[in-house]
Amino acid sequence: MAAELVEAKNMVMSFRVSDLQMLLGFVGRSKSGLKHELVTRALQLVQFDCSPEVFKKIKELYETRYAKKSSEAGQPQPQQHRSPEALSIHSSYDRGSTVARTSISTPNIDYPALYGKYLNGLGRLPPKVVKPEVRLVKLPFYTTLDELLKPTELVPQNNEKLQESPCIFALTPRQVELIRNSRELQPGVKSVQVVLRICYTDTSSPQEDQYPPNIAVKVNHSYCSVPGYYPSNKPGVEPKRPCRPINLTHLMYLSAATNRITVTWGNYGKSYSVGLYLVRQMTSAELLQRLKTIGIKHPELCKALVKEKLRLDPDSEIATTGVRVSLICPLVKMRLSVPCRAETCAHLQCFDAVFYLQMNEKKPTWMCPVCDKPAPYDQLIIDGLLSKILTECEDADEIEYLVDGSWCPIRAEKERSCSPQCPILVLGSSDVNGLLPTPNGNSENGKATADVVDLTLDSSSSEEEEEEDEEEDDDDDGPQPKRRCSYEKGLVSAC
Repeated sequence: MAAELVEAKNMVMSFRVSDLQMLLGFVGRSKSGLKHELVTRALQLVQFDCSPEVFKKIKELYETRYAKKSSEAGQPQPQQHRSPEALSIHSSYDRGSTVARTSISTPNIDYPALYGKYLNGLGRLPPKVVKPEVRLVKLPFYTTLDELLKPTELVPQNNEKLQESPCIFALTPRQVELIRNSRELQPGVKSVQVVLRICYTDTSSPQEDQYPPNIAVKVNHSYCSVPGYYPSNKPGVEPKRPCRPINLTHLMYLSAATNRITVTWGNYGKSYSVGLYLVRQMTSAELLQRLKTIGIKHPELCKALVKEKLRLDPDSEIATTGVRVSLICPLVKMRLSVPCRAETCAHLQCFDAVFYLQMNEKKPTWMCPVCDKPAPYDQLIIDGLLSKILTECEDADEIEYLVDGSWCPIRAEKERSCSPQCPILVLGSSDVNGLLPTPNGNSENGKATADVVDLTLDSSSSEEEEEEDEEEDDDDDGPQPKRRCSYEKGLVSAC
C-alpha cells in the first residue's frame, strides 16, 4: 500500500494542468486555480483517499499521457538540449496539514537585464485571464473557519432529470479537534460544524443560498435532513423553502478517514454550485454583544443626524419644525431596550435589536420593520442618543425631536382625553359659579357632594307643560324649535 501511495504521488507530480483538472473533476473537487494549487489538491486526494477508483484514474491519466509521448517519439524530432539551469520543483507533503509545500529552486538569471529587453512592450506576454469564481454571501450567524471545497458547479452526467454528484474529502486533525472541543448549541448540535452550501452558478455578485429541485444529500451511508417548506396561509401562494447551510457534522467520520457526500438534484436547466465549509455557528446573544461592542453610534453624531433631517429646505414651501419618534418597538409593541436601525435607513424610528436578531435567527429575512427595506447585520447601528433618552424619559411612549437637536416628551395626549372638555353644571353647590370642581381640584375626601344634572335629559313634566303652552301661543308665527331645557335665572350654560 505504501509503494502504491508513493507511485501515485510521483505520477501526480508529473501531471500537466489538464491532467490535474481531469483528476480533480473526477472526484468532484474544484478545478480552478494555478498549477501548484491543483497539485496541492491532488496530493491531498492521494494522501487521504487512496481508493482503487482514484488510483485507477491516476494510472489511466499517466499512461494516456506517456502513450502519446511514445507515439510522438517515433517521428523524427529535432533534438532539444535541456539547459542545466532549468527550473526544478521539489514537493513535500505533511500528513498533518492540508497544504502541500512546494519549493522552487531557480537558476542564476539576470532578471533586470532580461526585463530590459521588453521595455517597449512588444515582447510582453498577454495578461492571464482569470476566470471569475462563484461567491456566496456572508451569513451573520456563521463565521467561516476553513474552506473545504470551493464553490464547484454541479455538472449533469447524462440527460436524466435526476442527477447525482459525489464529493470525497477528509478532515485534518486540527479540524477534527475544533469540532470535538466546541460547545453544544443544543443536544447533539456542535457550534463548529461542516456545512454544505448551494447557490446559483452566477459570478456577477455574491449569491444567496438556493436549493435545486428534488435535492437530497447523502453523507457516507445516511441521508441528511434538508429544511422543508414553510406552509403558506395565503390562497394561490406557493410555500417557500428556507435555503440555509446544511449541517453535515453529525453524519461525518471525525477522524482521518475520508467522507463521501452525494448530492442528488433535479436537472431542469438552471446551473448550481456547491461548497463545503468549516464554520462556527453564532447565537443571537453573541451577535447582540458584538453589536454593542462595535456598533454604537455616538449621541452627538445622532444629534447631528436629527438636525440634518430637520434642516430647512429652501426649495420646499413647508417647514418641518419637529419629528416624532415612538419609544415602542414596531416588532413586539413593547418599550425599546436596545434602539437599533440600519445605517442605510432614511428614518429616525428605531426597532429593538434584541427581538430583531432573535427573529432573524429563526427565519432570516433581514428586512427593516419600519421601512421594509434591507437591513443586514453589518449595516446595523445602535442609536446612542435614543438610548440616552430611554433612560431619562421613563414615563412617555413618544418623543419629538426639534430643529436644534433637542427633544421633548409627548405625554399629554392621554391626559387630555381622560379629563372633561368643559365644566359640569351642578345644583345646590356652595361654589359661587355653581360649577363642579375639576378632577384635579381639591374636594373633601376626593368626592363632589353636589348633585349632577345631565343636560342631555328632558326636564320635568311641569316644564314640558309650559313649553307646550308657549308652542300653542306661537302657532300663528310658524313652528319653533323645541328647547331641551330652560335655565333658571342666574345660571349659565356649562359649555
